[in-house]
Amino acid sequence: MPSDVTSEIRAHGSPRQAAALEARLAEAARAYERERYGDALSLLRDLARTLPGVASVRELYGLTLYRLGRWKDALRELQAFVELSGSVDQHPVLADCERALGHHDRAEVLWAELRTAGAGSDVLAEGRLVMAGSLADRGRLADAIVLVEPAARKAVRKPLDRHIRQWYALGDLYERSGDLPRARELFRRVVDADPDLSDATERLANLR
Repeated sequence: MPSDVTSEIRAHGSPRQAAALEARLAEAARAYERERYGDALSLLRDLARTLPGVASVRELYGLTLYRLGRWKDALRELQAFVELSGSVDQHPVLADCERALGHHDRAEVLWAELRTAGAGSDVLAEGRLVMAGSLADRGRLADAIVLVEPAARKAVRKPLDRHIRQWYALGDLYERSGDLPRARELFRRVVDADPDLSDATERLANLR
C-alpha cells in the first residue's frame, strides 16, 4: 500500500483498526485487478462508509462501479475523489460515465478541464478517446477524426498501448465514415503492433 494511502487511513482510528482497514483495501485492490468486481464492490462499499475522506478508497470504489456499468454511482464516487485529491486522473472515466448517460455537454466540460490541467500522456489519450466517442455518438464523425488524427498520426518508434488504441479508434472512425483505405491502413498498424488487441485482426480481414 502506498505510503500516502496508509497515512490517510492511519489518521482514522487506532493502529489496529488502521491495519485492518489497510488489509481490506489491499484485498479490494487485488480483487479489482483480477476483474472480480463484485468481490471488490462488497469490500469497498463498507470501506467508503468508514473512510469517506480517503481519496484512494473513493477512487477505487468509483472505478469498480464504473466497471459494473453503474454510471451514476460511479460519478458520485469519482467526483468525491476529485474533490478530495484535486486530481484529474479519472476525468476520462467521469467523462465516459457522462457519455453513457447521454450528458455529452458535461463530457465536453471534463475534456476541456483535462486538456488544460497538465495531465499525463496516458490520461490525456484516454480523455481524447472518450471525447471522440462522444462526438461519434452524435454523428459528428468528422469532428471526432479531427480530434484523434493529430495524435494518432505522430511517428513513434516503439508504440505504447495509448498509441495503438488511438490507431484503433481512428481506424474505426474512418471505417464508419466510409474511408476504407485509411481504415485499412490504421488497422494494419494495430495488427502489426498488437495482433491480440480487441477484434483488430478480424476487422482488417473484413476490409480487404
